[in-house]
Amino acid sequence: MVCAEWEVSVSVVVPVFNGEAELEQCLSALRNSGVAPLEIIVVDDGSTDRSKEVATRHGARVLSTGGRSGPAKARNLGAHAAKGDVLFFLDADVVAQADAVGRVRAAFAEDLTLDALIGSYDDDPAERDFLSQYKNLMHCFVHQTGHEQASTFWSGCGAIRRDVFLAHSGFDESYARPAIEDIELGYRLFQAGRRLMMDKDLRVKHLKRWTFWNLLKTDILDRGIPWTELILRDRNMPNDLNLQLSQRISVALAFLSVGFALLMTLYWKGYFLTPVFALLLFVMGRFWLDSEGAPRGPKAFLGMTAGFAILVSLAWYHHMLGIIPPVILGYVLLFLRHRYAYEESRQSRVVSMFLLLYGALSVLFILAYLPGHAVIGAFFLALIALVVLNNQFYLFLAAKRGRGFAIAAIPFHLLYHFYNGISFGAGLLRFSWRNLMSRGRPAVSEK
Repeated sequence: MVCAEWEVSVSVVVPVFNGEAELEQCLSALRNSGVAPLEIIVVDDGSTDRSKEVATRHGARVLSTGGRSGPAKARNLGAHAAKGDVLFFLDADVVAQADAVGRVRAAFAEDLTLDALIGSYDDDPAERDFLSQYKNLMHCFVHQTGHEQASTFWSGCGAIRRDVFLAHSGFDESYARPAIEDIELGYRLFQAGRRLMMDKDLRVKHLKRWTFWNLLKTDILDRGIPWTELILRDRNMPNDLNLQLSQRISVALAFLSVGFALLMTLYWKGYFLTPVFALLLFVMGRFWLDSEGAPRGPKAFLGMTAGFAILVSLAWYHHMLGIIPPVILGYVLLFLRHRYAYEESRQSRVVSMFLLLYGALSVLFILAYLPGHAVIGAFFLALIALVVLNNQFYLFLAAKRGRGFAIAAIPFHLLYHFYNGISFGAGLLRFSWRNLMSRGRPAVSEK
């Protein structure tokens, strides 16, 4: 028996903390949905900006946690107050496509066995700077290459039958800040035999602007370490999303690459670092030349200038004089890109071929300055293996933002896999320590 589509009602639940600008776009999109939800519930989690006023102006039902309590508690509060058959959770910093509510309602109406449904970030993030584009596109790639039979839940764009949500006690409110409360719920649902699916055409645009330090903090403290503890607690590591086997191997290759680099740095010191930094400069240089969101402020210019000056000084000190001319020419090209910010005119075929040839010859020339040693070969073999293993991701980036963008993303992706390994180690230690401490506590006797 298939339930008629009109019999399924959808309540949208959006937690918010000081996100008035993003919430404005989020609610505007919902108001323009092809299919209107039964209600929109915005749960204010102690905001000090105008988030509540924005929600009220858009006709949302506004609830409050009474102070900063975390999105898990905020979503639970909205879920208990909702009247719909299906709870559609959205983050305040996403913009749902016009068909999102309709897709959710149709999915649950047409399949009575469906318990939860998750969507995906789209491939056109709102923020145009390199780091935000890279990180948000990586999220999109992970979603789009995940299994349709999902093994977890995602509250950024995820729907679940209200009775199922309440039967499993909702989100774990011990997560007092944005973390993995949705993944934890998904693990419980999956282990209970609930049917979770991913709809790759249920898409939202992410409005988040990433900074380097915010990225590290989020990936390590808010996700990596607690996710490791969750895996150890439930003894469950599905071969899906960020936990695919290829990603685990990539972590090992990243550690091998960094280990070889440290070994060569200790042995050859600056003599090894000079050509390596020069290679890194040329990889990142393609970002400066091609990326739409390349930074152009005075701080970026001063930082770029300082980096080139240090590199030239190292080359001079270690008598690698041949490295200096391509580095200086590279600086001139980057300065012109930085100063005049020309976009389309630099995409001519002749200029692109010149830049490609110049970059390739410079890299080959710089490689000649590396010492001839087996460890050097092992270092590059590990890097090549890492790139080959993740080639689909780099091809995805190249298709969306160009080859220069994809090349510039490689060092960041290497770093991502490296600190994922650090997160796993830290999570393992913390999990073991907590288990040890809990075993050492005396049992409370009943009176």
